[in-house]
Amino acid sequence: MNKPVVSAHFQSRKPSAVRLAQMKYEERKVKPEAVINVGIGNVSLPTNPAMQKRLFNLGAPESPFAKGIVRYSTTVGTVECQEAFKNILKCEGFDTSKLMVQVTDGGSSGMELLLVGVCGPAGTDEKPLMMIDPAYTNYISFGERIGRKTVSVTRQLGEDGKFNLPSMNEIEEAIKEYNPGALLVIPYDNPTGQFYTYDMLKDLATLCVKYNMWMISDEAYRELYYEVGAPLVSVWGLSDADVPGIEGRRISIDTASKVWNACGLRIGAVITDNAEFHDRSVAEYTANLCANVIGQYIFGALAHETKEGIAAWTKEIREYYKEQIVKVYNGLKELEPKLIVSSPDASIYSVIDVRNVVKPGFDSTEFVLYCAQEGSVDLDGVQTTLLVAPMKGFYETKAGKENPGKTQFRISFVETPEKMAKIPELFVKLLQQYEANR
Repeated sequence: MNKPVVSAHFQSRKPSAVRLAQMKYEERKVKPEAVINVGIGNVSLPTNPAMQKRLFNLGAPESPFAKGIVRYSTTVGTVECQEAFKNILKCEGFDTSKLMVQVTDGGSSGMELLLVGVCGPAGTDEKPLMMIDPAYTNYISFGERIGRKTVSVTRQLGEDGKFNLPSMNEIEEAIKEYNPGALLVIPYDNPTGQFYTYDMLKDLATLCVKYNMWMISDEAYRELYYEVGAPLVSVWGLSDADVPGIEGRRISIDTASKVWNACGLRIGAVITDNAEFHDRSVAEYTANLCANVIGQYIFGALAHETKEGIAAWTKEIREYYKEQIVKVYNGLKELEPKLIVSSPDASIYSVIDVRNVVKPGFDSTEFVLYCAQEGSVDLDGVQTTLLVAPMKGFYETKAGKENPGKTQFRISFVETPEKMAKIPELFVKLLQQYEANR
């Protein structure tokens, strides 16, 4: 008897690079005594107190859920939740008077929505999304899911741990070659931890205007930068005074997940200063009906926070992550000086490149699978393994060129400080164990 066949797309799918280690570890029959999972940015810190208050009092008289009724909101999102996203930007000094907010089920849904909105027709190479590799793997995955083309120019990780942007001439040549519909930037970069200056953004914005592209800024980590005295960078800090013509082509992705420590709320936003894009985006999203209404209510608490409250919260979060990132960076370099570790400048990630310490033929995915499925080392008398993300999935492999991610890994600073302090020794010991058996 014939069996139904799944689509060719489903047959081609493999787990996302950020979920691979966790999924394979769950399949492991004999597990070690302990595991530290830094493969995905699943923040473990408590969320903002104003949000907690609503979370713990969903049945309170002032709550819209007091009677146990959970209805749809409008597709664009509740007014309060929209205002929460705008209030944060306003408190940080940005002009929000012309901004329109579409609330989505997490930043990820926003990514998929904007791909539909800025790229050419499904199944064609027209008007692709241009990214700067390594780029957050979800953009690549969503592009494949909905048949939209993504293209990229590639950064190089230097021996000093700095990711270097290609020259503007190189980026411009790629624009001429691919004719993209939009350029994506992540100013506080996931996965590299690179921090974009305003001069970088202005140069990229100038190209967007020159070649009539949308400028998309993923601002999930906007407040997480660690250079003392540096300004808060955002696409909303650019104007026609800086780059004539940039207004009306700006789009940002925002989220409750990272700075606000609420990954599981699944609340994000597509923010723009272009009325037509916003209206069409809402029309497209009507098929989704609306974002999570309980999540909207909880995040909506931030619509009422003061400038001082927002500043105090972001300062606390920034200082917390900076301490963890610097400790892990120093620990890795002390234990194995030949490791290349990305400069701890922004976001909640670091990239480790092992190209100088491994034998030829090393493959980052194979090492991740080894750690998840069989590897473990003695750490303070406890058999422990480590889950990280292979970087191969963050690059678009070009024909005839080796994927730089073959020797690179992304680690997320999402575990407790006690667990994060163990990462350097754990990573180095597992790498040595793997190489000894390879």
